[in-house]
Amino acid sequence: MTLSREQLFLLMLALIALGILMQQTHQPPVQPSLWRNGTLAPQRAVQQSISAAFAPQPAAERPSGNPLRTPRTIITQGYGVGSHAPASIWGGIDLAIDGDGDGTADPQGTWRAPVYATHDGVARVRPDTWPGGNYLAVENSRYKTAYAHLDSYVVVDGQPVVRGQLIGYVGSTGMSSGPHLHYEVWEQDVNRNPLDFDVLQHDW
Repeated sequence: MTLSREQLFLLMLALIALGILMQQTHQPPVQPSLWRNGTLAPQRAVQQSISAAFAPQPAAERPSGNPLRTPRTIITQGYGVGSHAPASIWGGIDLAIDGDGDGTADPQGTWRAPVYATHDGVARVRPDTWPGGNYLAVENSRYKTAYAHLDSYVVVDGQPVVRGQLIGYVGSTGMSSGPHLHYEVWEQDVNRNPLDFDVLQHDW
């Protein structure tokens, strides 16, 4: 059987159309794009930015901020002086609250004030120690902060805590002349001045 020229031409057109159709069916599906900041962005880039936005935030390993979280915090004894000497052993600062706004700390404003962890870690609860009274430390792989003379705790020994979490209340236990918080910072077993860790910053 012989085909006419017209039939051959139609057959060639049909084969070309079939080849184009088969080529389209083997291509990967088209990825839709999304508009971002007035420009067209590939979907993969948008998905990456969404993933980054919801990624876990880094832990607050380094201590920072005021454990009493109030702008009325007063330092009643500085670092490395008085009962805080020598600093390598007893270094810390004493914090109290100016409850009546007269510029000095007062017992009524300080008593049972809430105390907050200044970094993430694990609580180490040590009641009735000397000279720290009701003592609590928060430890992680690099830092330890200590909170002494507490009236009471709201965490238990071995409990994980995060920065900003309520851990106890100010008291006057142990060797203490009145309600205050004795606060220490240790970095890899070396005593550090808490003032180097934004201890008077309260807006966190």
